[in-house]
Amino acid sequence: MALNQALSGINAAESQLNVISNNIANAGTVGFKGSTAQFAEVYAVTGLNLSSSAVGSGAELTNVEQQFSQGDLETTNGSLDMAISGNGFFVVNNGSGNQYTRDGAFTENSNGYVVSQSGQFLQVYPPNAAGGFNTSTLTDLQLNTAQSAATPTSQITVTANLPAGASLPTDTPFSPTDSNSYNNASTFEVYDSQGGAHSATVYYVKTGNNTWNANLYIDGQSAGSQALAFNSAGALVTPANGNLDFTPAALTNGATFPSPIVANFTNTTQFGTAYAPGTTNQNGYQAGVLQNIEIGTDGTVTAIYSNNQTTTLGQIAVANFPNLQGLQQVGNNSWVATQSSGTAVLGNAGAGQFGDIEQGQLETSNTSDTTAQLVDMIQAQQDYEANSQMLGTVSSLDQSLFSAVDRS
Repeated sequence: MALNQALSGINAAESQLNVISNNIANAGTVGFKGSTAQFAEVYAVTGLNLSSSAVGSGAELTNVEQQFSQGDLETTNGSLDMAISGNGFFVVNNGSGNQYTRDGAFTENSNGYVVSQSGQFLQVYPPNAAGGFNTSTLTDLQLNTAQSAATPTSQITVTANLPAGASLPTDTPFSPTDSNSYNNASTFEVYDSQGGAHSATVYYVKTGNNTWNANLYIDGQSAGSQALAFNSAGALVTPANGNLDFTPAALTNGATFPSPIVANFTNTTQFGTAYAPGTTNQNGYQAGVLQNIEIGTDGTVTAIYSNNQTTTLGQIAVANFPNLQGLQQVGNNSWVATQSSGTAVLGNAGAGQFGDIEQGQLETSNTSDTTAQLVDMIQAQQDYEANSQMLGTVSSLDQSLFSAVDRS
């Protein structure tokens, strides 16, 4: 019996060493969660009331328990590196079902999808038309690497001050090539339907007391001339709503401009100070290429383009479980739900029981500090040696017994 007890102790110590060895081997694995070996006494009693005098039959491994404590967060500055600071798991899909991981070292595959190191697709809530997210379904996150579509200029907002004391131009009629035929000018860019940039200039011609003409030219071609009028205090009174309509000339490159282009002069004044061009804003922009991905602490994924436009691609889903110890580990730093773990509770980061998502950081293994593992290893090694010594002692006693029997 003692031989079996010692052997069970050796097996238990070996199991513990295997668990510790795996913990140390994964000290550098992103999102890894270490384990501890759980043991129980083997106790066999066959007769009534023999437990008071019976001796246990050794030890056995009953469970390898996962330790889901938070690992340290390490800054990487990678745009697709993520860590969950607090509770929750990333949801990934391998094509046959969802799995759950704390490993946020994601990359972009050749088709633009965001995947884990083992090729599993990161799951997000897709955006909806109302500006939020459809939390009733999950989809693979795909980066919109195509160009952001161009938008033609349809509105211009002009803020300027025209000098009340200006004289009438000496030359008539107005010509953009004759600087003596206009008082002031302001140049800016506008964009056609294909995102092509064009030079636009507003030429201001004083026509009388408190009255001016605004002449818009695009690439040297006239888009029309409209009247401006101010009251005695220098405020714009004509047009009443501040809007002037201009009609650009047809383009020869296959692109078009909206017709009309509306220019708003509401904030333009006529004071007794010098001409001030102020600011000219317009709503068109060129096509843009993807420059960066921004991920908020709530998991919102936003594509940022070179034309300063943004697109919301989705919101990263996170999951938690009623019983973490019931999760089944399937490798690649991933787990799957079981009946024991309960059904995954899905939500978004930073809300309720879920932690924040930190972009540009990775969660290190919670066994990265190997000091505790080495201490456990020494203890397991001593247990192994003690049981080995017990095995040798019992073997020696048996040999002595057998020798004594032979001599008799």
